[in-house]
Amino acid sequence: MATVYFDVASTAPLHPVARQALTAALDEGWADPARLYRSGRQARMLLDAARESVAEVLGARPDEVSFTASGTQALHLGVLGALAGNRRRGAHLVHSAVEHSAVLHAAERHEAAGGEVTVVPVDRLGRAAPEGFAAALRPDTALAVLQSANHEVGTVQPVTETAARCGEIPLLVDAAQSTGRAAVPAGWSLLTASAHKWGGPAGVGVLAVRKGVRYASPLPADERERGRVPGYVNVPAVVAAAASLRAVRADAERENARLHGLVERIRARVPQLVPEVEVVGDPVHRLPHLVTFSCLYVDGEVLLTELDRAGFAVSSGSSCTSSTLTPSHVLAAMGVLTEGNVRVSLPYGTAEADVERFLAVLPGIVAGVRAPLGLDLPAPAAAGSDGKTGSDGEAGADRPGTGGPAVVLDALGKRCPLPVIELARRIGEVPPGGTVVVLADDEAAVLDIPAWCAMRGQEYLGTAPAADYGGDRGRAHLVRRTS
Repeated sequence: MATVYFDVASTAPLHPVARQALTAALDEGWADPARLYRSGRQARMLLDAARESVAEVLGARPDEVSFTASGTQALHLGVLGALAGNRRRGAHLVHSAVEHSAVLHAAERHEAAGGEVTVVPVDRLGRAAPEGFAAALRPDTALAVLQSANHEVGTVQPVTETAARCGEIPLLVDAAQSTGRAAVPAGWSLLTASAHKWGGPAGVGVLAVRKGVRYASPLPADERERGRVPGYVNVPAVVAAAASLRAVRADAERENARLHGLVERIRARVPQLVPEVEVVGDPVHRLPHLVTFSCLYVDGEVLLTELDRAGFAVSSGSSCTSSTLTPSHVLAAMGVLTEGNVRVSLPYGTAEADVERFLAVLPGIVAGVRAPLGLDLPAPAAAGSDGKTGSDGEAGADRPGTGGPAVVLDALGKRCPLPVIELARRIGEVPPGGTVVVLADDEAAVLDIPAWCAMRGQEYLGTAPAADYGGDRGRAHLVRRTS
């Protein structure tokens, strides 16, 4: 079975135009564009033409655009270079809680060097309010950072409104997910993008710095790319990136409308087909091709593996992947479920039949992943009058104001999604108004238990020391049954 690729938010397949341009540029643009002999001048003309083409799409001047080795490098250089250029203003950095990890890592380095960082929270849809940025700005703020659209859930951010609140403070916009698909928002001072997100070759990033914005490269001096980016420019790859950007922008209006409809179908039908699922991200102000949903009681890595076996390549921001075992910082900041997370991002040309087949196989796959966890068993009976529970729970730990003895579930040492599964299976053992205490040391439990309560209409009372309920590590999560 041929694999259906639904993960362009990670990287898009090489656009046919990019392939053609790359092949031609390998013959015509292989020389050093800094040299004055004929082949060098030919390479320089190709590089200049590519720069002009990218600048036109971004609404920038050609001399404001530099090419980097990746989108990540563009973000690192953009953040650290703008901070260095504006150090006389101060050393305060502001960014949203859902920025790409490259921004977070640059912020960590800035903080380690003595700078200050303020993180602007987002709402449950993943949106950072302009008012939140305005409240975080200070006289010594040197840089603000806000993505154009989120890479995990697709929420489009209010960049133009935020830029107006920033005033003279430069605003760096990470436009990696939207470049080529949507118009570039107004108000940016620095902008970054990544060619492999729009169908260009990997290894080409874009860093644009508006004329008049103070910038000082955080790396040793180099004469390439106006001193912003050191190293030799990959002219053939840059040419291919520019050619594919022109091509996708030409088709964007038509394809965006079509993909928007397909994504809307997924957003509407997944909750109808799969029980206990939450579609996350802004349903209106969103990228046209991306949708993310989280399935309760599902191990994200297992779910992705089963979808791959069924012929679908999707990705996950789940906390339950063996590569990290840490929650997605985006989903955590939104306060939504971090387990069983699936991100579907449709490439240009996605067939309606492929979306329908995905919707047809998904319910059975989720049910199959849940089945071994015992969720197909009847709900356990309520605790008896003696207050005793099953073999892995305890009763009798009183907490003032929670309606008497609490059922204590020992989930210490259990990884996501097991603590939530235990809670779901056992909450019926207490009457309405009663309390269930979950002892857990998994990092994801801090996020997923409150998210589960929000989804199921239960009341999350917060945490307490695990020692208060017989635990030797982790935290005690208190949940009051409401019905």
